[in-house]
Amino acid sequence: MRKHHADNERIKREYFVLLKEAKGQSEDSVDAVAKAIARFETDTQYRDFKAFHFEQAVAFKRRLADRDSKTTGEKLSKATQYATLAHLKRFFQWLALQPGYRSKLRYSDAEYFSFSDKDSRVARARRERPVPTLEQVKHVIGTMPANSEIEQRNRALLAFALLTGARDSALASLKLKHVNLEAGSVFQDARDVKTKFSKTFTTFFFQVGDEIRRIVDDWVQHLRRDLLWGNDDPLFPATRVELGDRLQFEAVGIERKAWATAAPIRAIFKQAFQAAGLPYYNPHSLRSTLVLLGQQVCQSTEHFKSWSQNLGHEGVLTTFISYGTVATQRQAEIIRSLGNQPSAAVGGSCDDMAEALLRAMQRRGLNVAAPSNPLTPDPPQSTD
Repeated sequence: MRKHHADNERIKREYFVLLKEAKGQSEDSVDAVAKAIARFETDTQYRDFKAFHFEQAVAFKRRLADRDSKTTGEKLSKATQYATLAHLKRFFQWLALQPGYRSKLRYSDAEYFSFSDKDSRVARARRERPVPTLEQVKHVIGTMPANSEIEQRNRALLAFALLTGARDSALASLKLKHVNLEAGSVFQDARDVKTKFSKTFTTFFFQVGDEIRRIVDDWVQHLRRDLLWGNDDPLFPATRVELGDRLQFEAVGIERKAWATAAPIRAIFKQAFQAAGLPYYNPHSLRSTLVLLGQQVCQSTEHFKSWSQNLGHEGVLTTFISYGTVATQRQAEIIRSLGNQPSAAVGGSCDDMAEALLRAMQRRGLNVAAPSNPLTPDPPQSTD
């Protein structure tokens, strides 16, 4: 059975180069596009793209809905289907404009990869994701062993993720020079650190407990004082694997080099949560934990703006929209409690927050008019 088509491979490579070099998309984004196109090619038995017909798109869309996920064993989610079809639609629209394909394809045929309006709404709907509480994360860290150097690194990794909210890609690429224990900060320099959108910013340690800070301090001091590592050495080094006495590869310590990817970090998180008897929460979920903490401790818009900026967000709206969903149970508690508060307590800081959000939206170019205060009657209009 055919496993590829030479002409398809050549034109795909051109498209991937365009996405990466001209559109500035990341490797992960390009990989997602490549996966979507590979699914379509497998479905059509690697037929030449020049022979594309809209009926292929219709048939693929139908079979995609019946396909099982290799991860969960269940049907592919609406979100996965939506993303796959969107990648294919953009690819074939681009393809229809390329030399050698313009006479074979119709630009409008790519529209047959569109999802129905109903399924699109389901796919794009925001859903509450499980977020670990601060107490759960601290419990996991507290139960992690620290007898070996590897175990000390793993425990410090989770503690540092909670202390800074750093993403897993940043954790894998941070160096000792980026951490300032005296200032209680980490400088996420995009020249060295893999930050989202290659942003450079400083994060000051969140106030999540002295025991968490102490674990991080001890690990940094161990690397500098005991191992005599320098500024350009990794903060969280990779595991050194050697051939053991039983002629099997074994983890024997840490290497003076960084991890190539963030996959080992996610594996460490998974093992730690399972060992503590809790469901697995990925490294990114700790950022949501910190946002929920910020909602509880921040007393003004300036406080929350600083909290948001500490997470690397340029605008506070990003924190509110992407991370700031109030948990359903907490939402119920707040709504019920508001009925017991005197009306005079409503306003003040709420008005300040609303005004700050309005100004932020207007700075982003959103045409939002300031609503009049329903409690204050408008001045009478002249009848002249």
